[in-house]
Amino acid sequence: MTDLHHRPETGASDPAAGTTTITPKARPRRLVRRTVKHVLMAAASLAMIYPLLWMVVSSLRPNEEIFRNPGLWPLSFNTENFVSGWNALAHPFSHYLMNSTLLVLGCVIGNLVACSLTAYAFARLKFWGRNIAFALMLMTLMLPIHVVIVPQYIMFSQTGWVNTMLPLILPKFLATDAFFVFLMVQFIRGIPKELDEAARIDGAGHFRIFFQVILPLMLPALATTTIFTFMWTWNDFFGSLIYLTTPENFTVPLALRQFLDTQGASNWGAMFAMSVLSLVPLFLVFLFGQRFLVKGFATTGIK
Repeated sequence: MTDLHHRPETGASDPAAGTTTITPKARPRRLVRRTVKHVLMAAASLAMIYPLLWMVVSSLRPNEEIFRNPGLWPLSFNTENFVSGWNALAHPFSHYLMNSTLLVLGCVIGNLVACSLTAYAFARLKFWGRNIAFALMLMTLMLPIHVVIVPQYIMFSQTGWVNTMLPLILPKFLATDAFFVFLMVQFIRGIPKELDEAARIDGAGHFRIFFQVILPLMLPALATTTIFTFMWTWNDFFGSLIYLTTPENFTVPLALRQFLDTQGASNWGAMFAMSVLSLVPLFLVFLFGQRFLVKGFATTGIK
């Protein structure tokens, strides 16, 4: 005879209520699984950030101790690396930080203006060949930069723009970053068209609708574009190496490369110290913009 008052030992679920009852005997096993999971996640996180922590610690070590001690605790703290690294190159390191800042500002403004206008055209305007043009734009995402770097260099060399920041900034004003155009197109398509129609009834044209209706609602997508453009441009070594030839115009990645000497002694401590300083703007931008970044991807991905 079935005992109507019998309860399972491992837990029972109530389909009607949609809940699961955890019995006392099942709780220790669940606690063990959670503990193991969190320990594994903490170990994986430590393994991923170990190179960053090692670089920070190495910036406080003398050069002769950097590669002798793989640990994260220095035998001696040496802040001289920051002082020597700041003035070790042809210009103070602030000069290269300013060059990178100017480059980043130009690229961010170019992507925000050009990509948002292009995305509005693809998402709201109806013109012949729109779908074909949009498909061709998406195909450029699979085009390696090494395929176009030679013709681009020849073109900018003939215009006399090599050793200036124009080859790095000007393409941003032509909406060459298809990823951001696609991101904004998906975001605009999620905005109700009734808002456009209401503005059009009031006599608004496309430019007024874009600037007064669409653009204020695109803040998450614009913030995502700003953060990624900042990160990619600030860390760009290849483009700067191709177009910038004199130390006066070097950006931070090229300046850090100057600390390495293939024929003599490399100043590793100073390089690590300046690398730590160069990471501070990236951390600040991501710290203050992460909520917009998450919101931008969340609201775009469900479209």
